[in-house]
Amino acid sequence: MPRDRLTPARLGPRDVVHVGSAGLRSRPMRVVLSALGIAIGIATMIAVVGISASSKAQLLQQLDTLGTNMLKVAPGQDMFSGEKAKLPKDAPGMIGRIPGVEHVGAIGDVKPTVRRSEKIPKSDTSGLSVKAAGESLLKALRGTVRAGTWLNDANGRYPSVVLGSVAAERLGITVPGQQVLIGKQYFTVIGILDPLPLAPEIERAALVGWQAAGTHLDFDGHPTQIYERSTDTSVESVHKLLARATDPQNPQNVEISNPSATLQAKAATEGAFDSLLLGLGGVALLVGGVGVANTMIISVLERRHEIGLRRSLGATRGQIRIQFVTESLLLSGLGGLAGVVLGAAATYVFAASGGMPWAIPPWAVGGGFAATLLIGSVAGLYPAVRAARLPPTLALQAG
Repeated sequence: MPRDRLTPARLGPRDVVHVGSAGLRSRPMRVVLSALGIAIGIATMIAVVGISASSKAQLLQQLDTLGTNMLKVAPGQDMFSGEKAKLPKDAPGMIGRIPGVEHVGAIGDVKPTVRRSEKIPKSDTSGLSVKAAGESLLKALRGTVRAGTWLNDANGRYPSVVLGSVAAERLGITVPGQQVLIGKQYFTVIGILDPLPLAPEIERAALVGWQAAGTHLDFDGHPTQIYERSTDTSVESVHKLLARATDPQNPQNVEISNPSATLQAKAATEGAFDSLLLGLGGVALLVGGVGVANTMIISVLERRHEIGLRRSLGATRGQIRIQFVTESLLLSGLGGLAGVVLGAAATYVFAASGGMPWAIPPWAVGGGFAATLLIGSVAGLYPAVRAARLPPTLALQAG
């Protein structure tokens, strides 16, 4: 009669999880400390990617609001004299005749400086400038007035001034109605602007009416910056015609730029230092993996009696390996899950405090959690093989 062969019992997925989690349930404090390293590494990586993504989302959201259809015209260098060229006085009107152009706004540099009072030295400009501004400038910039009113044909001919957001802050002006000294004459503040990301030079300027600048501040009438806003579909065609329309006789003396390209470049380079921070997170993740490996090795040494007993009851080497690899994966998975939650929470706090949209790329969460499982399997592989190689008799004697 053929002898009956003993076949090892098979472990189902539920059994594998139950056996693998037994060691974790018996040592909760060690589990917490071991998973902490993994959690810190993943939280760092998730937070770095999430904060960068939130900042980029805010910039792109800002671009959608401000639009990418604005071009800025400035005088270049005269190729014959080598000096800075001057834009024609009627350049804004000529630009407005280009098909597709919706709004044209201009500013012109004025020599006098702006001060809070005559008690402040003329040399103390606080980094502010005075500029003549056309009535349609605010429409071209899509700017808004935080307090007061904007320049118009009526108030633009009198000593009135509108302050950019930074200028108002540095001058200590919080509400309209106060006065500032421009040159030798006091001007009444009639408005304060909101920030203008596409025109930071306006934020640091005191803006007076075009006619008032000529009457009171010896403005020569030549614009030094022209802002043109066209339809989205005609930006390219307007760009090609802009230099010749601005100065038909010397189009080579005209410089044209797209201010929104600066914000787009900033959004593209926002993660310049992400690689360094991600590297630090990776180091923390590896340190956590070493902690998991150390915990598993100690667990094998402490549980040799259990290993020997299971082997003597019929457990195969493969089942012992699966038990300890599963335990390592569960330990790393708990740390990874905690890290994802902590990283997402840190990103949310940062985004909420800065008024940014909360954005975490799905690949960051999935990739981070997959990295924890990979590290967990690698960290538990050697202890699992070592446990499977223990002879049952020696393992029972060690207990």
